[in-house]
Amino acid sequence: MISTESVLESGDQPCIRLEPLINTHLPEKATPTGDTLTDGSSKVTANGLHDIENRILRITGFYGYNPGYSSHRREDGSESNAETPGSETSEECQSYQTCTNTALKVLGALLLVLCVSSSWVGTTQVVKLTFQSFSCPFFISWFSSNWNIFFFPIYYSGLVVTTREKQTPIQKFRECSKLFGEDGMTLKLFVKRTAPFSILWTLTNYLYLMALKKLTATDVSALYCCHKAFVFLLSWIVLKDRFMGVRIVAAIMAITGIVMMAYADGFHGDSFVGVALAVGSASTSALYKVLFKMFLGSANIGEVAHFLSTMGFFNLIFISCVPLILYFTKVEHWGSLSSLPWGYLCGLAGLWLVFNILVHVGVVLTYPILISIGTLLSVPGNAAVDVLKHEVIFSVVRLAATCIICLGFLLLLLPEEWDSVTLRFLATIADKKSEEHGEELTESSVQTRSRSRANGTVSIPLA
Repeated sequence: MISTESVLESGDQPCIRLEPLINTHLPEKATPTGDTLTDGSSKVTANGLHDIENRILRITGFYGYNPGYSSHRREDGSESNAETPGSETSEECQSYQTCTNTALKVLGALLLVLCVSSSWVGTTQVVKLTFQSFSCPFFISWFSSNWNIFFFPIYYSGLVVTTREKQTPIQKFRECSKLFGEDGMTLKLFVKRTAPFSILWTLTNYLYLMALKKLTATDVSALYCCHKAFVFLLSWIVLKDRFMGVRIVAAIMAITGIVMMAYADGFHGDSFVGVALAVGSASTSALYKVLFKMFLGSANIGEVAHFLSTMGFFNLIFISCVPLILYFTKVEHWGSLSSLPWGYLCGLAGLWLVFNILVHVGVVLTYPILISIGTLLSVPGNAAVDVLKHEVIFSVVRLAATCIICLGFLLLLLPEEWDSVTLRFLATIADKKSEEHGEELTESSVQTRSRSRANGTVSIPLA
């Protein structure tokens, strides 16, 4: 506190004398004796001296004065940032675990994309090899679709290995059959739910194989990527999904690529027919996916495996008559069963099964965009195989059409909130630039003031 007694009693020049701050205590508490002080009193005294020291430094204009600085900071201990070795070790372990988990997720995503792309490229190329000795596309489609029966056994085997499932396969199958209703799967529901999807599945595969007989693997895989645009249009019309202008542009680009692909060799001959078949395959695939999202959108992995295995049973029971009809009508004729290329057929069916497992399981467990990117990468993969092995020469029109279709496919991968996310990102960048510019101006003004003080000049701010 500031004392004025010396000013009143003496006629000399007035002076100001500092006296230590007197502690005040509550009546209920005893006054401390000796040099020992309670924690609360020491904090009050320290804070009082802290305030007085700041005032003196501010009044005297001490150069380099930093508000909030006090010699009692370390004594008080409230501003100390010292960390114990245990906390530093725990933080290092947490950061290491975070980096490890992030790296594993990135590697898993890259591995999934690579597996999807390679399995689809392998399926397409094996089909081309099979056609050299066995040109029966519907039989190949039917034979490959029958392998969907193994979907649920593979799922159950993986479940037993990872979680040590105690339920029997029959119990698990009945549990997953609740997808058809609370009463489980009946014959009526089996036919009603499975027949439309199985027919669309068979048409998609059959039209895709027919297109491969007319066009190169690169052209067919590029045209098949148009199914993403058809999915958007059908979802917008049927499912009332959100309208997005950029996806309309992508759909227009896909249609433009289709027209250019058909125009590459003129609107006649095998090229035009092959383009029509590939577009038909993309259309039926889009319809299958929209209906799957409508009726089975909230299904888990077990229910999806159950449904695909059920489709395999339906294909084996009800669609087996179609290859027989085509055989006796000489539309698709083959010799004895021993003469069939079983190696190619089983390899093709296995690759197709792996691709379907990755697509359906990957959509449920990971991000659907990874599956889409893997499907898109099959286009350059097939192009590399066609150029290096089959020595295919692509025309400029076909390359332009393929690039336009792939660009439209990438635009369709943009999320629904991409515009607002982009605006927020640009606003964040602008804020950072403005903050950096403000910091630069502050630093320059501080340097100017320090130089003026060193030269003995004082800058007076204008009112």
